[in-house]
Amino acid sequence: MTSVLEGIRVLDFGRYIAGPYCAELLAHFGADVIRIEKLGGSEDRYTTPITEDGQGALFFQMNCNKRGMTLNPTKPEGREVVKRLVRTADVVVASLPHPTLVEMGIDYASLKAIKEDIILTMVSTFGSVGPYSERVGFDGIAQVMSGATYIGGFPGQPMKSYAPYADYGTATSAALGTLAALIARQRTGRGQIVEGALLRTALAYANGVMIEQILLGVDRVGTGNRSQIAAPADIFKTRDGAIIIQVLGQPLFERWARLVGADAWIGDARFATDAERGRNGELISARAGAWCAERTTAEALLALEQARVPAGPVLSPQQAHDDPHVQAMGILNPVDYPGLPKAAPVVGTPVLLSETPGRITRRPPTLGEHTDEVMTEIGYSPEDIAALRARRVI
Repeated sequence: MTSVLEGIRVLDFGRYIAGPYCAELLAHFGADVIRIEKLGGSEDRYTTPITEDGQGALFFQMNCNKRGMTLNPTKPEGREVVKRLVRTADVVVASLPHPTLVEMGIDYASLKAIKEDIILTMVSTFGSVGPYSERVGFDGIAQVMSGATYIGGFPGQPMKSYAPYADYGTATSAALGTLAALIARQRTGRGQIVEGALLRTALAYANGVMIEQILLGVDRVGTGNRSQIAAPADIFKTRDGAIIIQVLGQPLFERWARLVGADAWIGDARFATDAERGRNGELISARAGAWCAERTTAEALLALEQARVPAGPVLSPQQAHDDPHVQAMGILNPVDYPGLPKAAPVVGTPVLLSETPGRITRRPPTLGEHTDEVMTEIGYSPEDIAALRARRVI
């Protein structure tokens, strides 16, 4: 089967999550992605180490299906390598400050001078417009500046999400934008800039609470896991663990109320709508919590499922891995790598296509694993390659 993006070459100058994951999503659908790292390896190669030499889990998740090379683009010979690479490429992915892009010769003006129809996919924390555009940052900064963290914790104790959703969301949006730019190029023959920003993503994901605040001035404060717009929607302890119950809409509320023996609440004005139930959520959570506390996780989930009330267990990472449904989904791909005691369970493409699915076909590259291969493809001889390596260009 021909992959959707077969024949598309992507140069991945990304770092950490958003840039590399964007490029990996393209690689899952067949693009030839070349990950270009510093000579000593990029920072994300060593985040959350899992091998004896310190290579990390983050790199494993972000870099499957890629070829890897090392390069110093700030040296004159390195800039020439960049030019040759760009002439063969369709997309350049970069998550670096704009001055660094210029220094490396991968800003849009420089790229377009080399290849007229190139697409530059840029990812940053704040985007290219506004007073913070030159600041550096990470996912957590976008989370806390979006309003979501303020609402997600407790009064006086904000709580960000451990999972870096601004990073992953930006990567996914950037991959979508890159695909749209490739389609546009087929029609117009022109490349363009695709720009993703962590703060833009975080604001989009938290936009509902901002809209409500600006229009109604409700001044919400955090209530932890308990929803403020419906109930019961909270995490509750069971006899042997914890579960989440999420009730939205009148039919679900009535089924839940009958299940826990709160029939008298059906028709009670305090619980007549999701908004009213949200306002009285503390009372409803207390009732739900008492019901859960009398049951094991399995017992509570079985009763809720029989009543067709949405609920799920709070799982540790180990439990999530071992869950029979997670295993049946086939989303965990065993990926071997030099130095690992066993295969790593790497999540594949989170979206499924029935005819042209994304798939993991190649483990992440070791540091500089494909440097000679790629350099040969762009016209360098073995002697050239040896000389550049001796001068610490590659």
